[in-house]
Amino acid sequence: MSTPEPILETERLLLRPIGPGDAELQFRTLNTPTIMGHLGGPLTLEAIAEKHAKSSDLFAREGFSFLFMIEKASGEMVGHCGIKQVDNPLAQNQGDHEIGWLVREDRWRRGYAEEAMHAVLDWAFTRVGAPHVVALTSHANIGSWKLMEKLGMVRREDLDFSDPAYPAEDNPTIQYSLTQEQWESAK
Repeated sequence: MSTPEPILETERLLLRPIGPGDAELQFRTLNTPTIMGHLGGPLTLEAIAEKHAKSSDLFAREGFSFLFMIEKASGEMVGHCGIKQVDNPLAQNQGDHEIGWLVREDRWRRGYAEEAMHAVLDWAFTRVGAPHVVALTSHANIGSWKLMEKLGMVRREDLDFSDPAYPAEDNPTIQYSLTQEQWESAK
């Protein structure tokens, strides 16, 4: 079982598809109460493996998915980011291209999420052919929606929804969107 080759590269990161054995790595590295705090809390290894299987299937079928962020300087996995399809059954925009990210706590405030997401947005609009992308978060996840705004995304209150799977402080789920035209004009 070999590690997948990177498909995107930034100044400090290599972004590669999720591969065999990566569920254990994510479980150890990104599955902390702090990192997963606004995402419903830490997951079981089985739940992470299930998400990885869905991501691998999506990549094989559609040519996009979530990717591991590998720090060039250390060779370590420092997060994950990418594109999936909105799949929350409570969302009215199921099937839209959804972007997202997670970064290890010891790499916070270094600009890795922003750097990775610029590459992911370029990928979404130039190679994947997404007409627009959305990102989901909550008002309580200030760092997340501030990055969405920094990326040029626009708040879409019309797409908000409440999700009983999340605690009151993380409801409603809020969304931001970015069209290909907005992305191009901001470059």
